Amino acid sequence: MPHPARLNPHLEAARAHSKQWARRMEMLEGSGIWEERDLDSHDYALLCAYTHPECSEEALSLVTDWYVWVFFFDDHFLEKFKRTLDREGGKAYLDRLPLFMPMDLTTPVPEPTNPVEAGLADLWARTVPSMSPGWRARFAESTEHLLNESLWELSNININRIPNPVEYIEMRRKVGGAPWSAGLVEYATGAEIPAAVADARALRVLKDAFSDAVHLRNDLFSYQRETEEEGELSNGVLVLETFLNCGTQQAADSVNDLITSRLQQFENTVFTELPALFADRGLDAVSCAAVLAYAKGLQDWQSGGHEWHLRSSRYMNGGGAGAADSSASWSPFALGGLGTSAADLKAALSAAGAQATSGALTRSGGQATAAAQATATAQRVRRHTHLPHQKVGPSQLPDFSLPFTTTLSPHLAAARRNVVPWAHAMGLLQPQPGVPHSHIWDEDALVRFDFALAAAGLHPDATPEQLDLSTQWLTWRTYADDYYPAVFGRTRDVVGALATTKRLAAFMPVDASGPSPDPTPEPANALERGLADLWARTAEPMTPDARATFKAAIDSMTASWLWELDNQVLHRIPDPVDYIEMRRATSGSGLAMTLSRLGHGRTVPPEIHRSGPMRSLENAAADYTGLLNDVFSYRKEIEYEGEVHNGILVVQNFFDVDHPTALAIVHDLMTSRMREFQHVAASQLPILYDDFNLSAEARTALDGYVRELENRLAGTLTWHRDSRRYREEYLRHRPGTPGWTGGPTGLGTSAARIAVGVGAGAA
Repeated sequence: MPHPARLNPHLEAARAHSKQWARRMEMLEGSGIWEERDLDSHDYALLCAYTHPECSEEALSLVTDWYVWVFFFDDHFLEKFKRTLDREGGKAYLDRLPLFMPMDLTTPVPEPTNPVEAGLADLWARTVPSMSPGWRARFAESTEHLLNESLWELSNININRIPNPVEYIEMRRKVGGAPWSAGLVEYATGAEIPAAVADARALRVLKDAFSDAVHLRNDLFSYQRETEEEGELSNGVLVLETFLNCGTQQAADSVNDLITSRLQQFENTVFTELPALFADRGLDAVSCAAVLAYAKGLQDWQSGGHEWHLRSSRYMNGGGAGAADSSASWSPFALGGLGTSAADLKAALSAAGAQATSGALTRSGGQATAAAQATATAQRVRRHTHLPHQKVGPSQLPDFSLPFTTTLSPHLAAARRNVVPWAHAMGLLQPQPGVPHSHIWDEDALVRFDFALAAAGLHPDATPEQLDLSTQWLTWRTYADDYYPAVFGRTRDVVGALATTKRLAAFMPVDASGPSPDPTPEPANALERGLADLWARTAEPMTPDARATFKAAIDSMTASWLWELDNQVLHRIPDPVDYIEMRRATSGSGLAMTLSRLGHGRTVPPEIHRSGPMRSLENAAADYTGLLNDVFSYRKEIEYEGEVHNGILVVQNFFDVDHPTALAIVHDLMTSRMREFQHVAASQLPILYDDFNLSAEARTALDGYVRELENRLAGTLTWHRDSRRYREEYLRHRPGTPGWTGGPTGLGTSAARIAVGVGAGAA
């Protein structure tokens, strides 16, 4: 924990106020959930005083009331619906709560029927008058996620299912509550995120990295009680124990390493991404200060939450406000019952047969601090000192277990023929005038890559025109993905890449029929010419709203190439969580899925596609195909291109393991993501259909979309096996680099050698 914790001087006032408020909301005597001694032993005011050390007395009291409410809700939901496994009743209960969070305070709210509804109505009315409509919408959304995803947790308990690591991280953010806490940080610091950057990647990463570290830390503290007494299956230590098939201590150490990685991701984002964002969006000094104050507020929360755990958990050191009460068993932000978790990790490790002296968490204070610092330093050094172009030998392919079969379009041969003249006409197969390193493909390379085969497997029912369009989108996307590191990465031309990306957006007009539409510029190169052609042919029949959605998916993909370029220039192997999430954009999965979704837009309500089960389904499919590509492209990217963006390399670097071990972990993750895809399709989507009372037409459309995703999964594997893009006999010789042997002459080689030498000397 790199930042010291501080205590707000208004602690006692917040304690007194929150008790009075809880009693007024009827959360104490007579509620059947808490008595006064429960509230005293939990000491939410202490948690808030540590996590918001600088706010005023009024703000601290209000924030403390919010935490009293959210933990009362959790215990109330646990008692009324989790213990009874009453999903139907739980859904009806949750469906009413958004009614108490109107965007306009003049909107009447229902009469509260329980303390949770009464508390929410009171808190919303006291909080939102001082906040913008943008904040209200963000905070209401995070509150609804926190409430509604409790149903996911209840479903997992029902079927005795332990989630996979990626699924767990994603759902933990919603159920665990830290993103909700981030919204209250804006209120407590008086520093709202400016609307101009609210949707930016850097702000999303700050919140996600903060949330992951908060939640995973709680998992370490709450492991024993959750797994032994509560029967909880959603704990990060248990998830990694199961996934890695390892002992408890090893899993706990890996969770701790991931916390360190997420904290470092937070710092990297503040120091490397925020300044660029400020300049790009033209933020004034006041807005920049607000973002930095928000980041500092998240940092304070992280430190304060850590300190609270150390002081308040009665099992860890016998201290804290709950020490005198033997019935106290509370720890915040535990996934499986926010009000029911406390931990004795040392006893849990002993019960599991782990060595009590192994791992940082079983050491005494000074030793643990020194060990943690050493681990964090080693992790940071490894991330920045990878030597590119290392010889890795022939590719190793596992035995992929895919339950779907590929059906190829009968128009495959025609699409293969048609893509070649199209690529020539767009200029993709020749160097760009005045642009060094831009001759990345020739016709032979395009034929070997065989994007028509990929399109024919992904869209077996496409018309000839649709298959041509799909093939050409795949061709353009892959060309652009190759173009950025070749043209901008070798020269470290971040400014040129940013300018290119901004110009690409101009070739995707959303409403060309408006009163004064912006003129589309004349294409200046193959990238722009190809996108302009594809956009005109694809977006023409779409409505303006559909075009905006489609453009957003492409913008996300092109922005992800800038993220890759930043890592390339900084010679930084990504954090594993950041990599998995950004891989969905870099691979073009979002583009492909958006095109498929738009085909069902007339019959499927948009909130269905925004729902948790649908996002889980799509993310699982995207992760499988992205990691599949990483397995096939490993030698091409690591040995011949000097890349740092490959899932196997990310796992090697994070766990400090060799290639075969990392490959086995990646393959296990692919397999678990495939199982999740099947689980969501078979078990969660039918419930979703019923929850939304979908029509037969909408159900048929969504079932068709699931089959399209299955085709995508099967077709992607077929293309990787049969395409010659990754065949080793073609890797050494490429357009513009005759006789190139893949030696260590690429970007970052000399810097990496220096860094490795420095690291070795320091060691």
